[in-house]
Parts: sequence; structure tokens; C-alpha cells
Amino acid sequence: MCLSVLLFVAPAALQLQFRRAVPHSVAAALHTPKLAPKSAGIARSTPIFACSTREAQTLGVPDSVGKPLVLLLATQAILFVGVGACLPALPLYGAALGLPASATGVVISTPAVALLLLSRASGGVVDSVGRKPAMLVGMAAIAISDAGTALATGLPTLLVARLGLGAGRSLSESGERAFLSDLAQRAPELRGRALAAQQAVAAAGIAVGAPIGGAVVEEYGAPAAFLCVTAAALAALIGYSFLPETLEPGAAADDAEAATDDEPDADAWLELIAEPRWRALAAAEAASKIGTACKIASIPVIAASLGGPTAAGGLLSAAGVAGLAGAPVGGYATDRFGARATAAVSGTLSGAALLAVPAALTAPPEGVEPAAAFGGLVLCWAAGVAAQAPALTALAQRAAPPGKTATALNLPRAVGDAAFIVAPAALGALTDSAGAGAAPAAAGACALLGVAALAAWVEPESR
Repeated sequence: MCLSVLLFVAPAALQLQFRRAVPHSVAAALHTPKLAPKSAGIARSTPIFACSTREAQTLGVPDSVGKPLVLLLATQAILFVGVGACLPALPLYGAALGLPASATGVVISTPAVALLLLSRASGGVVDSVGRKPAMLVGMAAIAISDAGTALATGLPTLLVARLGLGAGRSLSESGERAFLSDLAQRAPELRGRALAAQQAVAAAGIAVGAPIGGAVVEEYGAPAAFLCVTAAALAALIGYSFLPETLEPGAAADDAEAATDDEPDADAWLELIAEPRWRALAAAEAASKIGTACKIASIPVIAASLGGPTAAGGLLSAAGVAGLAGAPVGGYATDRFGARATAAVSGTLSGAALLAVPAALTAPPEGVEPAAAFGGLVLCWAAGVAAQAPALTALAQRAAPPGKTATALNLPRAVGDAAFIVAPAALGALTDSAGAGAAPAAAGACALLGVAALAAWVEPESR
């Protein structure tokens, strides 16, 4: 009970502290910012939210960035504890409903289908209506859909609930990505570390939530774990209600009008994908999702064949820790050395690690057991892909055109979702035909192709 009270009260307490610490003029600027007139000669690419040198700062971070960011991260920590709690239930859920084993695939893949189909529309809503409304509506849909999943009585109701979850995630995640991008416009020098902090919070929340979910499943059954997500989503809904709106009033309308005047029939994604840098970002995101699919479909199977199910679970846990360590390293490197260089180096590390798996299984270094060599490569991949994530997002944020931030950021994510839908089956078929090491090697080759695309099509940042 005390924990539940803390989860619900913490976001409100943070907001109360925010109101006390920030001057009224700064708070008003956060909620009702004004656009500079076009006639003033200010380039639209200039961050309108650029921080004043007179603004109060905490630990070197402007309060207009730090306080909303802390509230967002605290709220998402609660959410991802709930997400982690449902993970142990996924393999057991179909059996709990009396459905065939394929029901597990439905639980996992159906939200990804909805994410893919609604990604373009969600981006348009976030860019036209606002970040905060999309986050609130999406989080409410997540809470309702996970409750529906827990209460589902058969496959039809399960499908409806999981599609609703994908729709809610599409809206909420689009709003969150655009919200973070707006904050990064105010403090560009902190962009990589802010993105890494969000990634680390998500990983830590899942790590905390997974054992909680295991205890819930053991005590109350698999469906009850999804109610943990509902409770966490309701807490996140309360936290999000205290966040400021970061979309400039009229900014999206002005840019949309300008785009209509120039190319009235152009679709935003078609315009973006025609640019080499967006093709590179989409390729790199797809390669990352193929690696994630390999982690789900192939790596546990190989680990279990080398050391049993316990070894497989231990390796996945260690990979989570490696990812948790890699994210802040990637965020710091993005701010210090540039997003393009960080994405290339970390992508090369993760791709080369997976590409070396067949050699580790068949001809490991002298004196090294195949299980140890394989485990070391998996940890290198996990750290590399975690370090690459904030760099890729930073590149996309910087390239996003004014007024279309959410729409642009959703493009690489949609390509990645499409790859994730088909990759598990494709990697499984490759394993059946070419052996256990073939799937990781293929995923590693895709990662290196993504790095090649970044090197060829994305220009280095001017520092």
C-alpha cells in the first residue's frame, strides 16, 4: 500500500516542487510560448525555446528543461516497472486462456502491427494537436487495453485488446518522442544524455518490474500481470497531466501551410524518405530491430543449448545490465563526439559481435569455452546497440523539419517496426536451414549495412 501511494504521489510532488522553484514568468513561457514573427528575420530552424542565460539552472541544466525532464523520467520509471511485470506472463498467457501456443505470438506481434499502421497518423496528430494530449489519450488507451488483456476470455477479445494497446502506444510514444525533441531544442548540448537517461530509466524499470511480475504470476496467474501495467499506466497518466505542452501555438499550422503552398500533393514521409539521411536512419533503425528480434528468437535458444535454460536466463539478464551501462556511454559520446560518429562506432561494435557468433560456436579462441565466447559477444552486442540508440534518435531530432517533428521521428520507428514483425520468422527459418549461428550472423551483417548507410548518407555534424 505504501508503495502504491508513493507511485501515485511522486509525480504530483515533483510538479509542486516545480511550481515553487520556477518563477511565474518562466512557467508562463513554458505553457504559453509565443512565436517570433516571420518578419523578424529569425530562421525557423533556430530553436525558439533557446534558454536565456539569465534562466535559473540546477546542476548546470536550465530549469525549463530539467524539471519537465525529471518529471517525465520519474513517470516513465513507474510505467516501465509495470511493463517489466508483464514480461514473465507473455509465454504463459495463452495457456492460461486455454489457447494454443500461437496465442503467445498474437500477444507479442499484434501491438507491433497497430504501431506500424498508425505511426504516420499519430505523428500528424502530435504535430497538429499537441504533445501532451496525445500522451494523455495514448496512456489512457494503454491502461484500458492491458485491463482488457487481463480480462480477455478468448482470441477475439484478446485481439481487440492488443490492437488497442498498439494504438495507445502509437499516440503516447509519438508524443513522448516529440516532447523530448522539444526539450532538446532548448538545451542541444544535453540532447544525447537526456535520450540516454530515458533509455536507462526504461531498462531499470523493466529490471525491477520483471521479478515483481514473476511473483504476481506465481500467486495470481498470468492474466493478473497485465493489471500491473494498467496500474502503472494510470500512475503515468497522472504524472503526464502535470507536464507542460511544448508545441508552439500556431507553429505546426504555419509550417503545414508553407508545405502546402510549395508541394500541395506531397506526403510528408515520401518527402523525407527521398532524402538520403532519412533512408540511412530508417536502415539503421531496421537493423537495430532485427538485432532485437535475434535476441528474442535465436540467442536464448543458442544459450540454452550450451548451458541449459538457467544459463539462457542469466545471459539475458546480463545483456540487460550491459545495455543499461551502454546507454549513458552512448549519450555522453553523442554530446561529446557527435551523434553520427557514436552511431557508427557503436553500430560497428554490435554488428561485428553478432557476425562473430558462428566462429565462437565452432572455433572459439584457445582455452575459451564456446559458451563463454558466445556470452561475451552477446554482451558486446547489447552494450553497442544500447549506446547506438540515443545517437540515432539525436540524428533524427536534428534532421526533423520544423512543424513535423513527430511525423519525422515516427518514420524510422515505423520501418523498424515493420522489420521487427517479419524478422523473427525469417531468422527462425534461417536457423532451420543453416544452423544456430546463421541468424546472429545475419543480424550482425544487417547492423554493419546500417552503419555503412549512415557513413554514406549522413553528413557529420558541425561542432
